[in-house]
Amino acid sequence: MRTDNTMKGLILAFASFAAYSWSDASVKLLHGTMSAYQAACLGAVFGLIGLPFLMKRGDRWTDVFATTNRPLWLLRFASQAFGTIGSVTAFTHLSMAEAFALIFLLPSFVTIMSVFFLKEKVGVNRWAAVVIGFIGVMVVLRPGFRELSIGHLGAVFGGLSGAISIVVFRAMGPSEKNISLYGAGMLGTVVVCGLLAIPELSVPTAVQWAYVAGYGIFAAVAAILLMYAAAYVPATAIGPIQYSQMLWAVFFGYLIFGDGIDLPMVIGIILICGSGLLTLRREKVRGTPLPPAVAPNAQAAAMIAPELEDGR
Repeated sequence: MRTDNTMKGLILAFASFAAYSWSDASVKLLHGTMSAYQAACLGAVFGLIGLPFLMKRGDRWTDVFATTNRPLWLLRFASQAFGTIGSVTAFTHLSMAEAFALIFLLPSFVTIMSVFFLKEKVGVNRWAAVVIGFIGVMVVLRPGFRELSIGHLGAVFGGLSGAISIVVFRAMGPSEKNISLYGAGMLGTVVVCGLLAIPELSVPTAVQWAYVAGYGIFAAVAAILLMYAAAYVPATAIGPIQYSQMLWAVFFGYLIFGDGIDLPMVIGIILICGSGLLTLRREKVRGTPLPPAVAPNAQAAAMIAPELEDGR
């Protein structure tokens, strides 16, 4: 029975990260025909459909706004909004593989921020992982040898935002409700991006509606699947599965978007993913909790909490 549950959890985790990849592909299909602010806002509106499925026994709708730490709740509210803008910008201007590679710097950002804000002690192995990750970024970007775009900045900002969410969770502790964390990110994106979208607001076409709906709904489905996956297998088993998104990125890039990947990018991607996996391995050894599945896009990388393992 335990083996069956483990397999069920792993399958759900793979399905979750596949859904996140489909979400990102949906927003990329807009090809920049809608402002990043409006795409992020509308995607978050559709993402709100996930709220009822993330509620647990005893949760109330008002718990979306309830929190054990209002300043940190507001920090997630704002950081999720700007991180989503960054991710949408990245997938608009970069190949999916390149965007994912840079967003996957998230574990390195978490390590650095944990030192400064949570006063965590970081050993040689974790610092080595950070260095490897940033070497990978330099290989992917090749500054001075290729033109960098706003998409690269957006991807890095998206990873940084995800790292902020993880540090916020660690600072709040496991007592924070899933629905509150998810709600803070969704509402922040709707409000902040909605206000920023006003100057360039346009009426979406039927095709654009389909793409932004796919962007938000796939992300909501992914968050739900990730929560159920964590009910069957430990968070440390799910974290590495996030890197399956890179396979989806190559698949979508080749078949749909005509993206190409050269040797330096392959080397950089391997270094960045290796850095993230090394960091996750060290987190497993140290027993550090990872946040719950609350992010609406690729920033969801490894955002699981042990509190979900018992289905609470």
